[in-house]
Amino acid sequence: MNPAVRRFAPMCLLALAAARPLPSDPDTRAWWATTAALSDDAMEGRDTGSAGYERAARLVAERFARAGLKPAGDERGYLQRVPMEELRVVRASVSVGGRPLRFLHDIMMNPAPGAPDTLNGALAYRGYCAADALGDVRGKIVICHGTHRPGLPSEVERVATVEAAGAAGLLTIADPGFTVEPPRWPFAYARAVWIAGKPPKSSGPVRFTLNADALAAVIAGSGRDAGRLIAAGAAGQPLPAFDPPKPFHATFRLAQRTISSPNVLGILPGTDPSLAAQTIVLSAHLDGYGPGEPVAGDALYNGTLDDAAYVALLIRVAEQRAGKGFRRPVLFAAFTGEEKGLLGARWFVDHPTVPKPRIAADINLDQLRPIFPLKLLTVHALDDTTLGDDARAVAAAMGVEVQRDPEPERNLLRRADQWPFMQAGIPATAFVFGYRPGSESERIYRQWYRTGYHKPQDDLAQLIDWQAASDFNRFFTTLVTRVADQPASPVWKPASPLRPQTAR
Repeated sequence: MNPAVRRFAPMCLLALAAARPLPSDPDTRAWWATTAALSDDAMEGRDTGSAGYERAARLVAERFARAGLKPAGDERGYLQRVPMEELRVVRASVSVGGRPLRFLHDIMMNPAPGAPDTLNGALAYRGYCAADALGDVRGKIVICHGTHRPGLPSEVERVATVEAAGAAGLLTIADPGFTVEPPRWPFAYARAVWIAGKPPKSSGPVRFTLNADALAAVIAGSGRDAGRLIAAGAAGQPLPAFDPPKPFHATFRLAQRTISSPNVLGILPGTDPSLAAQTIVLSAHLDGYGPGEPVAGDALYNGTLDDAAYVALLIRVAEQRAGKGFRRPVLFAAFTGEEKGLLGARWFVDHPTVPKPRIAADINLDQLRPIFPLKLLTVHALDDTTLGDDARAVAAAMGVEVQRDPEPERNLLRRADQWPFMQAGIPATAFVFGYRPGSESERIYRQWYRTGYHKPQDDLAQLIDWQAASDFNRFFTTLVTRVADQPASPVWKPASPLRPQTAR
């Protein structure tokens, strides 16, 4: 990373932040001050396993202690260490017919244990990569359009089909037609992290993600129009099968190391002995991306809204209680490794510091963007547990409507830290700011996903709707009080398709 860029970007950020009015109410100001501390450049983006993450974890532990939470980590401390392995692409060279592709901008490799350091072969474009479209692709690098459309092969199906056919590599075109969550280029880095002892599958084709803008270079000389192929694939129209004439060549240098990164856990004991076995978990993820590929001259991915702001909200709720318990115990959890596959939450669920049968629910904070008015709230698993009823009641009292997830193709329910709890049979929920189709709120939301999501521009200088932030924080605080104090514990609803057979 260019040191001049690193110096310049924080100066711009501070100047922009200083020029913007701060929230007027004390609670929102206190929340934002903690957000600023967690997403400051000194935390270096809080990448899993980094020194910056460790600094952020110590800050959260100190604030939990000052707020009156009791240690709930390992060995009577606030930290719960999660052992991990990391595999990183240190250097890459990729070309087609001698024409280079820019790594992280045109193409990205998904590193996996046992991956070769060189891959050479003929290319085969096979549309959506349905089994009947592949033909003989043994030893070839297969190009597939990465559609999300129902009725066409999913990612899992594409990988399985190409592997079964004996292909050496898979280039998945990131679909620009998936406008609900557009492809993000450049990638910050090419890196895989997993819980120690549970490595990802190492066999099968080497997997790449291809920028749609680079397809023309990949199929040059085939006589095919890349723009038309991309447009047809984005629309779900029929696609051809053909073999581009120029060979694919890639070399990599991979580095693997053992790392660890802590969850930060603090508990507020309950006041009602009859409810002591019904702990409510409040969670958010502390990790971000850290230093990565520069975007608009900024190479530090601060992760202000994803998810420093909502670890800050956990701290703020604890501070407001000042050691005064709810009827039920409440465990405050800042998880690590969410961006690498929900690793901290998975580790906690598998190694709970509160006996798992004594965990009644998880309310998770992620995917929240207070950048337009809070009039509509998406509630994950709205109809699956009684937490949905609680959220509906609290929102109604505030004049906020709730809705089910209007974009299930994004799979957001399974992409955040509530999911490991639900897999373990524990009722859980999470939230997304909603919008009406065609509204100004939708325009702002879509723009953020193009320019802010998992980018350095998710920092303290971005525009925030302070009233929306305040409204959600109030919603969350009220919901926590209701769930932690009401007579009945959260439960699954019998008709829920997500309800595990072992659910309590």
